[in-house]
Amino acid sequence: MHPDSKHLENYNLDKLCLSYKILEQYIFINKHGSKTIDFANADAVKALNTALLKKHYNINYWEFPENNLCPPIPSRADYLYYLNDLLKEGNYTQKPIRVLDIGTGATCIYPLLGNSLFNWEFVASDISEKSLENAQVIITKNKLDNKVELRKQSRKKYILEGVIKANETFFASMCNPPFYKTKEYAQKANNRKQRNLGLAKNSRNFSGKSNELWYKGGEVAFIKNYIKESVAYKNQVRWFTSLVSKKENLETLYSILQKAKATTVKTIEMKQGNKITRFIAWQF
Repeated sequence: MHPDSKHLENYNLDKLCLSYKILEQYIFINKHGSKTIDFANADAVKALNTALLKKHYNINYWEFPENNLCPPIPSRADYLYYLNDLLKEGNYTQKPIRVLDIGTGATCIYPLLGNSLFNWEFVASDISEKSLENAQVIITKNKLDNKVELRKQSRKKYILEGVIKANETFFASMCNPPFYKTKEYAQKANNRKQRNLGLAKNSRNFSGKSNELWYKGGEVAFIKNYIKESVAYKNQVRWFTSLVSKKENLETLYSILQKAKATTVKTIEMKQGNKITRFIAWQF
């Protein structure tokens, strides 16, 4: 976890309940005598993350359909903290800092956190009209209409084209790409997680819409297309970044970036407990 993170300590559930009373109904005492929630229960997880947003980020409204993914707030914030470190390396003083969030989803989580933490402004894109409609409600109810602009990606085969306008610039683009190759791969992984947690089949704990979970060719194919398109926008975006779920995909992505003639490539690791995640960043 980033040293500046608001989530370095264990969750104080009593204080979180003061911010979001609904969380109370999901708390129980485990066999070790500690208060906790059932992290296999989607409603409990959503309540916890809603409480975190209210307490730490001044986000007072955060509702989204059950079939959309519920992002874990601490790890999503970590991406933003480390991205901020990357931007500070360049000694950028221009304000405001504008960031492009690719595939913002119904929760609009990166713009919410990025604005709260660093007062960044965002353009956030998605291919789903329904997700954008829900994201807009969140933005408006949190009085962020002047900080976050939503744009629809009308053509599925494109990532940046049709979203970035002529002559506009961004300090960075960020993305949490879909990482399964097909719906079948996603469903198998979902079922495996459910079995490991003793959940009923088709539990919505690991729900997610198709554009959130899978992309033809998987994560590597998505980021490959992202890299190819980034060449055309190299003078409009200072840093292109993307989460990479599998470390073994990095070598392939480095090769693609070399062919695209990226001048700088960095991989930033992020540790959350025993889990290591990462994002790759490149510029021209």
